[in-house]
Parts: sequence; structure tokens; C-alpha cells
Amino acid sequence: MSCLLPALLIVLQSAAPAPAAPAPAAPAPAATPECCAAPSRFAHLVQAAAATQPVAPEATGLAAALGPAGMRWIEGGTYQRGSEFPDARLEERPVHAVRVDGFFMDVTEVTNAQFRAFVEATGYVTTAERVPTLEEIMKQVPPGTPPPPAEALVAGSLVFTPPPQPVPLHNPAAWWRWVPGADWRHPQGPGSSIDGMDDYPVVHVSWYDAAAYAEWSGKRLPTEAEWEYAARGGLVGKHYGWGDAPYSEESPQANIWQGRFPNANSGKDGYVGLAPVKSFPPNGLGLYDLSGNAWEWTADWYRPDTYVRQLRASEGGVLVNPRGPERSYNPREPLAPSRATRGGSFLCHDSYCSAYRPSARQGTAVDTSLSHTSFRCVVSKEQATKVRK
Repeated sequence: MSCLLPALLIVLQSAAPAPAAPAPAAPAPAATPECCAAPSRFAHLVQAAAATQPVAPEATGLAAALGPAGMRWIEGGTYQRGSEFPDARLEERPVHAVRVDGFFMDVTEVTNAQFRAFVEATGYVTTAERVPTLEEIMKQVPPGTPPPPAEALVAGSLVFTPPPQPVPLHNPAAWWRWVPGADWRHPQGPGSSIDGMDDYPVVHVSWYDAAAYAEWSGKRLPTEAEWEYAARGGLVGKHYGWGDAPYSEESPQANIWQGRFPNANSGKDGYVGLAPVKSFPPNGLGLYDLSGNAWEWTADWYRPDTYVRQLRASEGGVLVNPRGPERSYNPREPLAPSRATRGGSFLCHDSYCSAYRPSARQGTAVDTSLSHTSFRCVVSKEQATKVRK
């Protein structure tokens, strides 16, 4: 896993040697700054030591009409994945042709009400609700790092906490805080609750939690290729999921940060944090919140050079239903296995990140849960009859 431990431990670890990154099969490009980045659960230990084709339009046939409740049929097709816009990061390049088969996708992110039904039916306990073990921690910190004291091993999660004044934007630890007792039921920590928030995206869920829900529901997490195809909303070569028009504070297209990041959110769009699902207009395929609100887990392992490696393997041809790499490599946290997350969140602001674009991607440690990360599911037409009602 990856948690925050006492300041004393950080001081004790300040002399620990820096980790040696696992040697990737091929050199990975230098990491670009992570959008809306947050440290993984144990990141403080590491820090202390150291031309387009059109997208198929929305289907209106029998498959769409008979799909599972709350899901939308996305007709398969070919599109240009990635971006060459000026704000595209290295891991979004090069632009390349991808073909995906059709699939059903959840219209919204999984809500608190839906996740509660899963927990009540199964007794599932999320990563944030479990006490991390010493073995889990030591796997993700540099060799020679002193182990934390037993009293530091507590359940919790990472909560966005705006600083009282402007801060440099190079250190996400300035606005992320490890909060013991924070979890999906208590998004701000002990004393907080989700009463009256049934239609909000569930957050503080790790990749393991998202995958467990998906399996229980008879669905699965989307691949990066499927996610971006859907997020583009049937548009061709556009900058955003709604087109090329810039974000409008007067008529906001998505739930992102308004004001000065990270200390002053004006809330001009009606929200200073998460918004209920369907609070903003859907994209052209009838899907909500694929831009902003909450980051979304995907099925794929993360590497910044995924596209380069896949294109090399395909000799430049069209990638058909591509999956992620066999293992992850995240230069920002080389010891923490990472899956790709997509969509940006309410923390996105162009002064810091513009990850609410459909091509934007980043890696997140699989056992990390945060107050701005959620998920949605997909299912193939062949498997749709197995979706839990």
C-alpha cells in the first residue's frame, strides 16, 4: 500500500538512501508534472528519503434499448487517441489510431448509494478502512527506511485540505493531508458523513475497491482506450469533451476549480468540492462527468510511455482493443504499482493542470484512496445479461 506517518518518522528517514527505480523493459520518458496529483498513501516515506477519423455516433438500436439500467451503449469504432494540443503532456503522445469494440458504460460515476448496496450485500471493507501492515508499507519505501512505530499503523485516507494562503504548486503535499478515519462513509474524516449525498460519486476508493465493486456488479473497469473513446463524446479531434470552446465560468461545462488554486475556490459553479452526478451537461454520448468532478480508475497499468511502446509493437498500425502494459512504471513513485486514472476532478485548474481533457492521463498507486477519485464501469454486449439488477 501507500499512508502518512508522524512527522518524527519523516525526520528519522531523512537520511535514508534514495530508491533505485526498477529497470523498465525500455527506457521511459521523463515524467511530466502530474495533474491534480496527490501523494500515494505512503508517499511521505519516499519523499522524506528522497489527422483524425470520426467516432461512431451514439447507438440507437436494439443493443442500446435493451442495455442494463443506468448504462449507455457506446458503438464501437476507430478514433485518434492522444493529443498534440499545446497543453498535452508527454504521456498523451503521439496521437495514434485506435479501434475499440462496442460496450455499455455507466452513465455516471458509481454513487454512494450504489456503493453502499455493494457493501451491505457483501460486507466488503475498503482499503481505507483497513489497518495497513508493516510489510505493505516497507514494500513501497526506499531500502534502509526505518520502519514506522506500531501506533502509526492506522486506517485512513488522503483528504484535500486547502492551505490558508497561496503556496508553490510543485508540492502536492501542501494541500493533501493524511486523515486517520477518513473513508468513503466519512469523506472528511471522523465526524463527517455522506448523509444526504446518495447521488454523489463515491470517493476514497482504491483500485482494489473499484475492481471488487465491478466484479460484484457483473461489470468491469474500462480500459484506457475505451474510457477515452467514450469521453470524447462522438467528437472528432476536439480539445475538450464538449468541443474546442474554452471552459466558461458563466456557463460551466464541468466541475473544476474556479478561483486561485489551491487555496481559494470561488464556487461560482455552485460547488467548491464534489458535485452530485448529473449536475453538469452530458457529453454527446449521454455520459456525465467524464470531464472533472472526480478522477476515475481504469483497468490498465500505467506507464508514461504506453503509447510509444504499443505503437512500436504494432509497427505503427491501428491498435485494436489495446490493453495496458503488463506492469506499471511511474517515475514519480517507482516503488508503488500504479493504474491509469482519467478525467480530472474538481481540483483541476488551468494554472496547475488541465486534466479534464479527454486525452489526459496519470498514474495512481493502486492502494491509494483520495477525496477526488472515483470510478465507473463498463460491460460488453455479450456479458450484459449478467449485470446485477
